[in-house]
Amino acid sequence: MTSRTTQTVVRFSSPFRLPGFDGAQPAGEYRVDYDEELIDSVSRLAWRRVGAFIHLPAIATQSSTQQMMPIPLSALETALEKDHKPS
Repeated sequence: MTSRTTQTVVRFSSPFRLPGFDGAQPAGEYRVDYDEELIDSVSRLAWRRVGAFIHLPAIATQSSTQQMMPIPLSALETALEKDHKPS
């Protein structure tokens, strides 16, 4: 199966929590890598997301160490939806 990795930047306006993390992460912009697999289709090219990784710390944070943590796709989507809901 053909696969690829795409990268995007997500923005959280408030601190957020993700499963498997010790505590809340601060608001800010974060790089996220998505692993995707090609969906076999006769009519067009399509990709399905099968995994996600968030880069820590936030882009604007000065740090000598960085890490890339796996995160469940549904947990990231839920955290982003919660953050972007109007008050």
